[in-house]
This record gives sequence, C-alpha cells and structure tokens, in this order.
Amino acid sequence: MNLLEKLYTLIIFLAVIIDIGLGQVELISENAERFIFPLLVAMLYITFLQIPIEQIKKAFKNIKFTYISVIINFIWTPILAWLLAMAFLGDNPALYIGFIMLMVTPCTDWYLIFTGIAKGNVALSTAILPLNLILQVILLPIYLLVFGGTTGVIELSFLVESILIVLFIPLILAFLTKLFLRSKQQLRKNLISNLSVMPIIFLSLAIVAMFASQGQILFNNLDLMWQITIPILLYFIVNFLVGQKIGQLMNFSNSDRTSLSLTTLARNSPIALAIAMTAFPDQPLIALTLVIGPLLELPILAIITQILLFISKNKSA
Repeated sequence: MNLLEKLYTLIIFLAVIIDIGLGQVELISENAERFIFPLLVAMLYITFLQIPIEQIKKAFKNIKFTYISVIINFIWTPILAWLLAMAFLGDNPALYIGFIMLMVTPCTDWYLIFTGIAKGNVALSTAILPLNLILQVILLPIYLLVFGGTTGVIELSFLVESILIVLFIPLILAFLTKLFLRSKQQLRKNLISNLSVMPIIFLSLAIVAMFASQGQILFNNLDLMWQITIPILLYFIVNFLVGQKIGQLMNFSNSDRTSLSLTTLARNSPIALAIAMTAFPDQPLIALTLVIGPLLELPILAIITQILLFISKNKSA
C-alpha cells in the first residue's frame, strides 16, 4: 500500500473541505463543472487498466467460492441495502438512491489490500475481481430501477446513456490499450505500476470540481451525513456476520473466509460516484452520500481486518 492509498480517507476529506471554500469563488464555481467528466473518465480508464478482465475464467476454478460471493454481493446485499434504505432514508430520495448505489457496487481494488493485511486468500480475491466489475456494470441500472424507480429521481434513458458514456468509454479504451500492449508485457507492467496512484488523484480532483460547482447546496446539507451513517454501519455489521457464518457453513478455510468477508463488505464508491455525477447532475446529495461512504468505509475495513486477524489466530491456536 503506497502513501496515497494509506492517506485515501484523509485526501477525500481534505478535498471536500477545500472544495466548499472554492465554491464561494464565483469564477471557479461557474467553470468547475466542465472538468468533472474528463477527470472521471481518466480515473476509470486507469482503474480498468489495472483490472485483469482477461483472467475472468480463473474465478470459476473455485466455483463454490465464486457462486457464494456472487449470491451475497448481487442478491443478498441489494436486498439488505433496500431494507436499510427504506427504514432509514425513505423520506429523502437523494440519500436513498446514493445509499443504494454505494451498496450494490462491490469493490474492485481496495479489498485486495485489506485481504492481504488480514492474511486472506489474495489470489482467490483477485480472481473474483473481474466478475464483480462486469456484473455491477450490467446490474446497476437494474437495481436502480427496481429499488429506486418510484422515487421520481431516475430517468431511464438518461441513466443508461450516462452509464454507457462514463463506464464503457474508459472500459473500451483500457481494453484497446491492453490489446496494443499484449506483446509488450514489461511495458504494460511498468505503465500500470506508474499510473497506480493516479485514480486517487483524479477522483479527488473530480470531487473538488463537484463541490466547487455545488458547494453551497452541499454545505447547507452536511447535517444529512449523520442520517446516512447509521445504515452504512448496520450494513457492515450485518454483512460481516453473514459472510463469517456462510463461510463456516461452507467449510471454507480461514483465509478463504477472510476473502469472502472482505469481497462482500468493501464497496466501489469511485465507480458509483462517477455514475452519480453524470447520471444525476441536478442531485448533488446523491454524490454527497457517495463521498461520505469511503470516509466511513476505510476506517471500518481497517477495524474489520484486525478482527479477522484475531479470529484467525484464535482458530489456529
């Protein structure tokens, strides 16, 4: 984990604080919005470049782990997210939609770092990564329509158009880059290594632009962050217990159970945030929810990692 990755939560928090200040400058607030889209495309392009999509077949070498993680991530978790959203956020459609978006998009990067720290099966977690990416891209608009279609916030045509533009353009560019570098493995490895910190930078700059353009609206609603905190905490508690219990029932090893917990807990806030900024430009509170998400998620994952290490040591003692 490099320095920027260690400081990810702090960087996002500082970006929010700086952005609100910049939003008070009229020249900046009037022009900031035009930078959001190119920054998001650049962030997702580099993110997708690092994901070994061509190795998706490896996910099916451990079919039991794959289908259990898919069921938890793409069937159980959306239902849990909907129940929590209905219970705690039903009176605020923007927070409701933002919470749903955050919870139905499994992580495609951070969980590998925490899996390694917690002594989980990193190879197995890496193998499931491309499948998680593909399924969330396909299923996200379906989840939004099923769980949020009655909120009046979602326009189907605009949502699909936004997802196609903000996700598929960088995905195709990443695929073409990998295809071009297929016979130049060392160059490809060096390129990915040198660009590895850039998604954090581009995401932070996109958040800067977003808050600078919508700073006053967001500043006036910062109290809503407490409303989103309770369902996020409950999600982590419930899914941690579910992942551990199912891992026991399936007789997974300690390392595989650790991998299952982290791949079904960590969420993909950058992708969800990118879609929110483009699909719901007139609903800044949706984006605010997706900024609050990682501010809470990373410290929680750090705590869960230590709990998993404690559980593993007790079982091996």
